[in-house]
Amino acid sequence: MAEHHQAGNLSDTKFAGVTILNATITIVEFIGGILSGSLGLISDAFHNMEDTLSVVLSFVAHLISKKDSNERQTFGYQRAEILAAFVNSAILIAITIILIFEGIRRLGHPQKINSGIMLLVSIVGLIANLLSMLLMEADSHHNLNIKATFLHMAADTLSSLGVIVAALLIKYFNWFWADPVLTLLTAAWIMKESYSVIKQTVSILMEASPNIDLQQLQQTMLQIPEIVNVHHVHLWRLDEHLIAFDAHINVQSTETMAQLEAIYQKVEQLLKEQYGINHVTLQAECQRGLNENLVYHHKN
Repeated sequence: MAEHHQAGNLSDTKFAGVTILNATITIVEFIGGILSGSLGLISDAFHNMEDTLSVVLSFVAHLISKKDSNERQTFGYQRAEILAAFVNSAILIAITIILIFEGIRRLGHPQKINSGIMLLVSIVGLIANLLSMLLMEADSHHNLNIKATFLHMAADTLSSLGVIVAALLIKYFNWFWADPVLTLLTAAWIMKESYSVIKQTVSILMEASPNIDLQQLQQTMLQIPEIVNVHHVHLWRLDEHLIAFDAHINVQSTETMAQLEAIYQKVEQLLKEQYGINHVTLQAECQRGLNENLVYHHKN
């Protein structure tokens, strides 16, 4: 469990820095967007406003996830971060859908934009978003919660870059349609990346099995001579790092308690080495369930 916490140990200072940066960008871009008439700036401001809340939510979830397990939460609180990642990505998708509709509307009726204000504000936004993204980047590889927040930062960095390009096209070519077009392109990318996080978090929250072949896993366990059958199997992710497995195993009736403990240790070592399963619970039986299926089918 210590490995899990260390992997996503984003410091309080980093979280505070990213929060301050995003709050500042939000205010600057809202004002700049209103003054210039740029949808790109206003969309970027909405992203950053949501990102500020996202970072706070991620930080709170990160703190909760470090709490020790107890009688009420026997597996601990790691899933707080999975929930935060899901909420953050879902909110971002909702905002993106709104921006897509507004972008399409603006595309049909391009509006005159003050490219000077738009360019200046977007450069400031790009620098601040890039700093936020770099602060999150290293920790995002090991933690879905931080990855979801990092995606917010990356999306805003890309959005700010798009606004700069649009501002230059408007300034030098009077291509006012560039603003909504780049907003739509950015929205499409955000949607794709957010869906990936949503898919992963839903899979974990629904306790879906990781990408492990259960039939092959069964054959691996049957390589241990004392095990004659494996049934009533459950395999699921508690979070993005911890894989849990429980099963009933049929053994010879002559096995002693000491021998059973030795079998359990063999299975635990085997599953950890070959499949990365790090939480194993086994129930030994003799004849009971000998002919049952590998996966138990729950009846309503």
